[in-house]
Amino acid sequence: MEQQSQLERLGLFDARVPRYTSYPTAPHFTPAVGEPLFRDWIAAIPAGAAISLYMHVPFCRRLCWFCACRTQGTQSDEPVRAYAKALLAELDMLKSALAPGVRLSRLHWGGGTPTLMPAEMMRLVAGAVLNTFPLAEGVEFSVEIDPNEIDEARMDALAEAGLTRASIGVQDFDPEIQKVIGREQSFEVTKRAVDMIRDRGIASLNADILYGLPHQDPHRIAESVQKLLALSPDRVALYGYAHVPWMAKRQVMIPSEALPDPHGRLRLFETARALFLADGYDEIGIDHFARPGDGLARAQKAGLLRRNFQGYTDDRAEVLVGLGASSISRFPQGYAQNAPATGAHLARIRDGRFSTTRGHAFTPEDRWRSRMIEALMCDFEIRAEEFIRDHGFDAEGLAQVFAPVAAHFGEMVEADAAGLRITPKGRPLTRMIARMFDGYDMAASGHSAAI
Repeated sequence: MEQQSQLERLGLFDARVPRYTSYPTAPHFTPAVGEPLFRDWIAAIPAGAAISLYMHVPFCRRLCWFCACRTQGTQSDEPVRAYAKALLAELDMLKSALAPGVRLSRLHWGGGTPTLMPAEMMRLVAGAVLNTFPLAEGVEFSVEIDPNEIDEARMDALAEAGLTRASIGVQDFDPEIQKVIGREQSFEVTKRAVDMIRDRGIASLNADILYGLPHQDPHRIAESVQKLLALSPDRVALYGYAHVPWMAKRQVMIPSEALPDPHGRLRLFETARALFLADGYDEIGIDHFARPGDGLARAQKAGLLRRNFQGYTDDRAEVLVGLGASSISRFPQGYAQNAPATGAHLARIRDGRFSTTRGHAFTPEDRWRSRMIEALMCDFEIRAEEFIRDHGFDAEGLAQVFAPVAAHFGEMVEADAAGLRITPKGRPLTRMIARMFDGYDMAASGHSAAI
């Protein structure tokens, strides 16, 4: 009770802050980064380097009301076929722009619903990727799979293409909650998809589950978590539902009066967290859990955990190239985002141009602030030696950076010559503490609740 009072005093239950999957965050991207700069950054990738590739498929058979992703509904395969054709053209342009021998270490298909593509289309796209890149040793290929939109033929196509990790969205198994959020997906349908994945020898399984949904209470989320545990995923993302109907118009369908209050959200998170820990999962960062042998758990123990647009990752590639509408690429020089609207993106690709429309070029200050925020989000600690070695700080300069954070958060953090650490009881405040290292102004209304 005392800790909740401290968290309330520090503003946890009122704050709206970024999730910090990038720094600076996407609202600060500008048109100053366009196709010419994107081409320069692509050309600067060294020959033989290993990079990651993200492919966005923005289509869904139905639009879930809770979702704030860039998606559009379609009942026909025709728009999907046209989009797949553009992906092939985009891959061809990328191949022409890259230095020789650039290899692929990670490939992720996200959306939207990548698995609404017919099996032959999946094979075509996967083949084009393999034609563009030689594969690095230990390459990982992951796909977001909608259990409502997968069958044996499509699962076979993914397995044949080399799928190594499947990711399924669960959100919640309670039928009433599913109906209210527009995502009806029974445990039986989900288990069938998991069985198809396991039957093909795909060893790694991710799952997403949400807290903070309408009508959720500790009993209901506990039942959903226990059902999820019965499927034995290797890693789980426990995300807080972000109710932002001013940004995601479909969320007006969700009754805001049925949403838990901030104190209730914290109880839901702690209920789910306790169950994952009791089942032997390692806690990863602020909202992920992983089996001890999973890559995320190993990366955390080795101090190699990173954060990107998919959340926590053990991907060490310096370059992530995004394909498709709205995709964001990350280079050592900055971020580059493709045209968000599918039509605008397709038009540019048909014209033989990359569709980069906005982004951000890093400044030296961005680099150290970004790394401090990532260190807090991943390790709950900023180590002084790293910033003295890599970013030109001295002990006095770091002390000046840490001082306002220590003054504001008191015993929730510890600051000394070794660095700054978030104490265990301060971890619910991690995103708020990270915000103190953010050099950009932002409107609180543009971000999700801190808990």
